[in-house]
Amino acid sequence: MKCFYFLFFLVSLGVSSGASAQYLFEGTVDVQFTEGEVYLSVIEDYRKLSGVYHEQIIAKVKPDSLGNFRFAGTNLPTENKMYRIHADTCKETDQNLSHITGHCKNSEEIVFVANNQTTLALPFSFEQEMFCKVVSNNEKAKTFLKIDSLKNDMRFAFSNYRSEANRKLNTEKWFSILQNYGEQLQEPLAELYIYSFLSDRRSILHGYYLADLKVNPYYDVLLKRLKSQYPDTQYAKQYEAELKSDRFLISDNEPSTSLPWWAYLLGGICLVSILGNFYFFGKAKKHKAVAEGKAALTQQENNVLELILQQKSNKEIASELFVSVSTVKTHINSIYKKLGVSSRNEVKALYS
Repeated sequence: MKCFYFLFFLVSLGVSSGASAQYLFEGTVDVQFTEGEVYLSVIEDYRKLSGVYHEQIIAKVKPDSLGNFRFAGTNLPTENKMYRIHADTCKETDQNLSHITGHCKNSEEIVFVANNQTTLALPFSFEQEMFCKVVSNNEKAKTFLKIDSLKNDMRFAFSNYRSEANRKLNTEKWFSILQNYGEQLQEPLAELYIYSFLSDRRSILHGYYLADLKVNPYYDVLLKRLKSQYPDTQYAKQYEAELKSDRFLISDNEPSTSLPWWAYLLGGICLVSILGNFYFFGKAKKHKAVAEGKAALTQQENNVLELILQQKSNKEIASELFVSVSTVKTHINSIYKKLGVSSRNEVKALYS
């Protein structure tokens, strides 16, 4: 089973006075990825945490024969940002298409928070899986594994819910568990990771999120934390814009002022005038169609039409005109076609 853990952490590397800060991200990939490349990407849009996006890539390396790779330098920002390391085996001829569409058939990834002083090691896990274990000198990094553990527990639990009532109760339960845990982490970027999951329009939790947004002050508190710890960042701006958009969608406020009485009267007069115009226009159009249709009829067809309007049957019409019943039927079909109708009742309605 593939292991896709999305890990958020911040590790501050102590440096001696006068030494320049630098980051170090290193790890090992499976043998199947040794012929491919490993990419380091910066994530400005937290709605694009997973996938392959060409515009996000800031560096790439080729792993050695043992699968080891390393990113190091001093060119990252000093403030925290979200980053992703992913490995894939896309060939150069396929990379542009695969990266633009955000998908590579053979790709694995890990997402984390880092800055220019962060150190990160990604060895194989106990089950010998890549990108499933983080080694860091900051214990806080391990708490983010719980986010994905909780999400996996939730998915397993939902697969066992049979009734709609039980599913509804547990939706509220898991929503609260994830949201409360994010708040305990005291890391707004980690909370954004959880928020992006809870508010995803494709998620079964989305409806509960919209209802919760109406009454829960948590979202505004998170916005304050984001603006305090990450001022003037895309994360804070995007989150604030999404809150405004979602609140507009769920808004059920009535207009604070009503129109004056004369506006409703004028509107009623206009509506009656419009309906009257449609009525008279429809009648004029109907009379014109009847006149044009009748003018196109032959003398014999006009004779048949008059007898139809007199409630005569086909047999009676044939007797009066001294023709066969089949000839009467032929004339009637021609009348229907020229008048644009399909039954005697419709013919009678035209001349009523």
